Amino acid sequence: MGALNGMDIKLHTAGSGPPLVLLHCLGVDYKFWDFATPLAGNYCLMRYDLPGHGETPIPRVPYQISDLSAQLLGILKSRGIKRVSIAGISLGGLIAQHFAAHYPETVEKLVLIDTTPRYTDELRAMWVERAATARTQGVASMVPGLLKIWFSDACVANDPPGVRYVRETLQKSSGEGYALACEALGAADLRDDARNIAAPTLVMCGENDIPSFLDSARWLADNIKNAKLAWLPQARHASVIECPDLAVKLIGDFLGRLRAP
Repeated sequence: MGALNGMDIKLHTAGSGPPLVLLHCLGVDYKFWDFATPLAGNYCLMRYDLPGHGETPIPRVPYQISDLSAQLLGILKSRGIKRVSIAGISLGGLIAQHFAAHYPETVEKLVLIDTTPRYTDELRAMWVERAATARTQGVASMVPGLLKIWFSDACVANDPPGVRYVRETLQKSSGEGYALACEALGAADLRDDARNIAAPTLVMCGENDIPSFLDSARWLADNIKNAKLAWLPQARHASVIECPDLAVKLIGDFLGRLRAP
């Protein structure tokens, strides 16, 4: 067994139909995906808190994206689930990429949102700094700056429920849990995995995300053979929170009528 297991994971499910796993991003929890509740009319939504986030314990040892991917496989196997579709944003998107490349027989369709196969060298250095800040000053100290990355200025000013959720959840986030995830992100290089992703893939990205994520969205769409690209207008990194109705429509239209498991 790898650095992680699924025994301490609480799986939250809603709806009925073919299973759709929803993987959240750094510093929040499974409730990030509350905006996607309308999809429960056609799919069984499956959500959980990643290690060191929400109600899932902080790992005792460092881990990599491959460990998070293997953990997801264990969660599905323990529940007798053989095939799923997966949507993941940012950190969740890296897990989804690795999972689809290494366990292709398990993935029906794939949605990758505001994510990358590898961070630039500049951003890799940023993850080292951010992990140190999380451990020494706490995640709450970074919230004002993070909100500017996650949301457009207009969205932050309007302060909708999604922004309030992100702000409050980041403020409560575990420093060590956050730092371990930062280190996994900084070490990740999934570029070779792209050619092994066989599932039809929708790549989504906020059109005002930082340049490296815009480049990554184009790269993923170009290097995954069954991929197409959709932009969420005026949105930044948490694009699906900023444009929830459009995000639900894009995901629902892409998934269509999935096969029953």
